[in-house]
Amino acid sequence: MNKSTLVEVCCGSVNDCITAQKYGADRIELNHALELGGLTPSLGTFLEARKKVSLPICCMIRPRGAGFDYTEEQFEAMLTDARLFIENGADGIVFGFLNADGTINRNRTMRMVQAAQGKETVFHKAFDSTDDLEESLKILIECGVTRVLTSGGAVYPDILQGCRKLGQLFDQYGDRIQILPGGGVREFNAQQVLRLSHTGQIHLTAKDSFVDESTGHYHFTGTRSSLEYVATSEINLEKIMHQIRTYREDDPQSVVTLIPD
Repeated sequence: MNKSTLVEVCCGSVNDCITAQKYGADRIELNHALELGGLTPSLGTFLEARKKVSLPICCMIRPRGAGFDYTEEQFEAMLTDARLFIENGADGIVFGFLNADGTINRNRTMRMVQAAQGKETVFHKAFDSTDDLEESLKILIECGVTRVLTSGGAVYPDILQGCRKLGQLFDQYGDRIQILPGGGVREFNAQQVLRLSHTGQIHLTAKDSFVDESTGHYHFTGTRSSLEYVATSEINLEKIMHQIRTYREDDPQSVVTLIPD
């Protein structure tokens, strides 16, 4: 693999973590319920993953789906989760806090950074729901956030168009905060994401739907959706990792055509 490219894989279980390490990932974002965009994993899941893989693990702190304006009780529970993960060996925590108007909640972000006790702090794709990405990035820098996961903003229909914005932000602020492109990374666009964002790292899930047949005899409606769960696919991950391994910034074959502004 291109050693200058750091690959983070979003995992939803211990088995996903093992798969990520098997195929050459450099870092893990550990979640629960990938089908909901990732929620807080159990402490037990983290502890077992910590035993089975040697990669750095950053744990998601997200108590529910939907938005990112939490009740005070939910926020206090998030702080407790963060402290427990850090105290038990997590390499970092992943979170995102917005106000009701969609702006960054500065106070809660700073408190979560403090809860991380010097470990890595990652503001997730809640960032993309803010109106002014540059102003939001400045706030995260002021709060001491290590890294931001982003596809370049909700205004763009796909990550390739958003990566142009990420490249601009990286050029201006990349020495003050890490910018991690992610959201919709597939084998057919991984090289383009790396080229357009030129941030030196990439986030991906490589997920697929799998079926648990154990309760299938109870289902008579003809639908199998209730039997499905989402997990990291070895096939998908291998394909994406192959594209990243063969990516070279100076390779003219990986030049892409940008959609005009």
